[in-house]
Amino acid sequence: MAERIEDLTVNYTEDGIDTTKEIDKVVLSKGSWTTILFRYQDWDRAKEAYGPDKYTIRRYQKRGGEYRQQSKFNISSRAQAQALVEALQGWLTDD
Repeated sequence: MAERIEDLTVNYTEDGIDTTKEIDKVVLSKGSWTTILFRYQDWDRAKEAYGPDKYTIRRYQKRGGEYRQQSKFNISSRAQAQALVEALQGWLTDD
């Protein structure tokens, strides 16, 4: 478990291979509940290469000095990410 926001990651290594590689992250909110948007790639064993960029939003709660993941939303494709951006821009423009 991570004690600092900076240490939270989606990196994952299995059998010496980084099967999930974090490319970037943006902290959307801080506090006892923290929300982070991650950009990452998954390793494709068949192709022996990383796949396209993916995105995930993770919520963490800090308890006992450690952050614990409470929920996540995976953005399944570039098209879904673009639709999300457009929807938010539309709503923010309407305000």
